[in-house]
Amino acid sequence: MKNAELLVVDDNPDHLELIVMALAECCDMAEIATAGDGVEALDYLFGRGAHARRDPASQPRLVILDMKLVRLHGLEVLKAIRRDSRTAAIPVVMHSSSSEQADIAACYAHGANGYVRKATDYDELRRRMRKLHQFWLTVNER
Repeated sequence: MKNAELLVVDDNPDHLELIVMALAECCDMAEIATAGDGVEALDYLFGRGAHARRDPASQPRLVILDMKLVRLHGLEVLKAIRRDSRTAAIPVVMHSSSSEQADIAACYAHGANGYVRKATDYDELRRRMRKLHQFWLTVNER
């Protein structure tokens, strides 16, 4: 099985589905892994729980992380990613509906590589996801 290039984390199943649909227009669906909350995201990244068979030595090239997750807040997930040497260098782009400057600043203070506000319509979501994919997986060297 091919390793995922992207991990998309969102606790709203509708948002998650739309993001994956938008990304699937610019990459192979097999390159996209999903997590429905922060706990599942960390289990995926660290190869534990339901993802215990996944090799944590092979990490995605980008994590798109919703900030306001229910079980484990996105900032806590981000902190955990940055604390572990296996995941510290993975680019993480926060994806949130918040336009509060304090939320944006907190994300950057905890090591986010980017902050993208959630789009209000699907066409805009498609454009934003295409640009994220193009930069982080095509242009950016790693």
